[in-house]
Amino acid sequence: MLQSGVKNLTEGKIYKQLIQLALPIMATGFIQMAYTLTDMAWIGRLGSRELAAIGAVGIIIWITSSLALIAKTAAEITIAQSIGSKDLDRAKKYASHTVTISTFLGAAVAVLLIGSAPVIVSFYKLEPDIAATATDYLQIVGLGIPFYYLSYTFSGVYNGTGRTTIPFYLMSAGLVCNILLDPVLIFGIGGFEGLGTQGAALATLSSQVSVFALFVWKMKRPDGILDRFSYFVKLKREYVLKICKLGAPIALMNGFFAIINFSIARIASEYGGYLGVMSQTTGSQIEGITFIASQGFSVALGTFVAQNYASGKSDRSQKAYRYILTTLLSFGIIITIAFMNWGTEIFGLFVPEPAAKAAGGEYLYVMAFCQVFMMFEITTLGMWNGYGKTLPPAIISILFNFARIPLALWLAPVMGITGVWLSITISAALKGIVSAVCWKITGQKANYKLS
Repeated sequence: MLQSGVKNLTEGKIYKQLIQLALPIMATGFIQMAYTLTDMAWIGRLGSRELAAIGAVGIIIWITSSLALIAKTAAEITIAQSIGSKDLDRAKKYASHTVTISTFLGAAVAVLLIGSAPVIVSFYKLEPDIAATATDYLQIVGLGIPFYYLSYTFSGVYNGTGRTTIPFYLMSAGLVCNILLDPVLIFGIGGFEGLGTQGAALATLSSQVSVFALFVWKMKRPDGILDRFSYFVKLKREYVLKICKLGAPIALMNGFFAIINFSIARIASEYGGYLGVMSQTTGSQIEGITFIASQGFSVALGTFVAQNYASGKSDRSQKAYRYILTTLLSFGIIITIAFMNWGTEIFGLFVPEPAAKAAGGEYLYVMAFCQVFMMFEITTLGMWNGYGKTLPPAIISILFNFARIPLALWLAPVMGITGVWLSITISAALKGIVSAVCWKITGQKANYKLS
């Protein structure tokens, strides 16, 4: 541990450091997923129609939350690279700039969602009662967007310094809050009448505010991160441009991915009705097990690579990449087998209705065939990020994600809803293969200079 509460990753055992970095990030990711799954598990008891409404809102939140990645990704990369080059003052300036930018973005998105909720939900062409439920839920959850954005950025600051355990602890506290409030607010207790889906939204909002408050409390303590850097500063062009250069491609990649999923959901609605929408939205959350495990190692790899690259030790980065690919391959095979053999049972844990279980089980079965390839793509993203080159993986992702729409429109008339799911699997597999090959050919051979 260096001064100002940061970790030195340029020396020591590589695999041990990666595990120490990755496990808390993975745990934090699972906690974030648990927020949504907790709501879905409880709302699933209300019925599949209510679950379809919440699932639709989930994709909308996913699209708008992609903007939070501008500040978070930039914080992780710039702070880690600054630490690697032993420039802590620059690290603090980047931390302050990312938090300031995140504040403005979060407030703007919240106003947009709350004010335009009926129009946004109308794109799904849902039945009137489901659309009304989704609109109410979106307007309440929209209030928590600024707190979510800032907590996400604070998490990026901690990840960049190598202290990945702190976000895990604070997110855990938020999850406990959500778990305790969900059944009370949804179904009621004693003389209190449950609020249904609105109660689930209020529970999520409360947990997001709680996590934000805990981050502020922790970072302003005497032992706070980066000498308790300032949260709000006058933005300087140099830092803003670097933050946008690093974070915008990743935000665009994730936002476009979410928009494509939004479009796929409309096609799924056409060929599978509300059960098709529910299968995709709920199934993608379950499928998030693979994404979050890979993302945890990817973020850890990005932080590790950024420090070692800035200190001139790129050989350690290549070893780290090989270690992580080997580790995730084993995990991916396990998930594939589970989805293929017990997908219906897994889906039934969240939606017990027989028809919903069968539809969701089919989704997970088809998705089983792309899990390993997803891991290749996400892990390789960590290498590009560590070098501060976020554009190449964004281009690859956008191109193959866009291919899902024509694939779905071609396969669905022939195979029904299964054709829609196949379009996702095929594009994900190609994306993983191309990402890994491109890094092998160009990325690791490039003589990048720190900018």
